[in-house]
Amino acid sequence: MDPIALAEPGAAPSFDQRRRTADRIFRGALAFNAALTAFWLFVVLTRSNAVFFSAYDVNLEALKRVGFGILFFSVFWGFIWYAIKNLLLKYVAGFSKEERRQAFSSRMDRPFEVSEFVARHSERRIRIIDMIGRRGRFITLGMAAFFYLYAHIGRERASNFATMFLNDNLFDAMATGWIFLAFYYANGFLAAAFYGPQSRVMDGVLARANCLLITTLWAAFKFVMLPIGTQLATVFAPAEFAVVFALIWGSYLVTDALAEVGGSILGKQTIRVRGIGDVNRKSVAGTLSGLLGALAFCVGIVLANDLGGGWIALAVTIAVSNTVLELYSPRGTDDFVMATANALICWAFGALLLT
Repeated sequence: MDPIALAEPGAAPSFDQRRRTADRIFRGALAFNAALTAFWLFVVLTRSNAVFFSAYDVNLEALKRVGFGILFFSVFWGFIWYAIKNLLLKYVAGFSKEERRQAFSSRMDRPFEVSEFVARHSERRIRIIDMIGRRGRFITLGMAAFFYLYAHIGRERASNFATMFLNDNLFDAMATGWIFLAFYYANGFLAAAFYGPQSRVMDGVLARANCLLITTLWAAFKFVMLPIGTQLATVFAPAEFAVVFALIWGSYLVTDALAEVGGSILGKQTIRVRGIGDVNRKSVAGTLSGLLGALAFCVGIVLANDLGGGWIALAVTIAVSNTVLELYSPRGTDDFVMATANALICWAFGALLLT
C-alpha cells in the first residue's frame, strides 16, 4: 500500500512513491484550476455576478495586467533569485554544474536523493541557501505589499480591508494557475525561473509539489476569506481596520519568514513534522524565532495604534497561534492555515467586543 503525502514523519518512501505523491498534487491542482476555469467561463457566458471576484472579463487591460504580473513577478524576479541561488549553490555550498542542474530541474524524471547531496555538502549551508532563495523571492515583495496596504487601509478605512491582500480578479488567478501547471514537469530555463528559487533542495522530489500546493491553496483561499472578511468589517470600527489587517496578514508573514530564517541559520533540525517534502524537519530555534518575531510585531502594532487591554491579549493569542500552526500544520499548508486561523480569531475577538 502506497504511503500518502502526509505519511508518518519517520517514513522514508521510495522515489516511485514520492513521484506518485507529486503526481497526486499535480492532479489535484489541475482539477481545481479546471473547476476555476469552468466557473470563469460560466460567469463570462452568462454575465452572472462573480460573488468572489470583482472582475472576470478578458479585455486588453486584463491581458496587460496579467502579462505584466507574470513577466515581472514570475520571470524577471524569478530570474534574479534563480541567479542568486545558483551562485550561492556554486560558491557557498560547493555544488558542481551537474548538481546545480539537478537542483533546478523538476527532479521527477529520474531518482533524486537529498541524502546524497547532504553526504557531499553541508546540510546547514544547503538549508540557508534554500531559505535565501525562497524568502528572497517572496518576503521582499510580500512585505512591501503589506506595508503599502497597511498604510492605505489606515487612510482609506475601506470595508474590504481584510481581502485587499488577495488578487481579486478571476482571470488572473486562473491564468497564473495554468502557467504553474504547465511548467511543473519541465526542466528548461524558464521553468527554473518559475520554480527554481522557491523549490528547496531539501524537499527533493517533492519540491515543486510543495510550491504548487501553496500556490493552489492561495488561489482557493479567497473563497474562504471573503465571507470571513465581510464579517470582520461588521464587528470592528473603521479606525481599527488597519490593526486587524496587520494581525491577520503581517503576523503570519513575519512568523513564517523568521521561523525559516532562524531555523536555517541557528537550528538543529530535530523536530519531525508532516508535510510535502522529502525531508520534513523543523527546529526549536526556528520555532522560537517565529514566536519572538510574531510577539514583537503583533504587540508593536497594537501599541503603535494606542490600543491596550484586550488588544494586547489578542496580539499575544495571534502570535502563539501562528507559531503553533506554523510548526504543526503539514508543510505546504501552513500559510493557508495560519491566515485562516488569524482571521477567525480576530472575528471572534470582535464579536465578543460587541456583546
